[in-house]
Amino acid sequence: MKIILNKIIPFGKKFYAINLFGILFAKGPCGNVTINHERIHTAQMKELAFIGFYILYLIEWLIRLIQYRNYFKAYSNISFEREAYSNEKNLHYLSTRRHYSFLNYL
Repeated sequence: MKIILNKIIPFGKKFYAINLFGILFAKGPCGNVTINHERIHTAQMKELAFIGFYILYLIEWLIRLIQYRNYFKAYSNISFEREAYSNEKNLHYLSTRRHYSFLNYL
């Protein structure tokens, strides 16, 4: 995974790193847990041909926003994020992960 350190992307103060099409943009050095979290997202993106991932991510975020009426809580409850956060500390997760595992977190 290519990592680009910069002070602009991701936007906002609450986010430290963002994965855009398999490239990790971070505001500083990333530990193994952060990198693993983003690698899980890359696996999700590949399964959905990248664009499908972003479309479903946005749709689910909008649904969660209506459900929770809170931007951060909506983000935290997106199935893609739930899978990544639940497994980010397991550095071997991707070697045993089944395709479309994010569906288990809907």
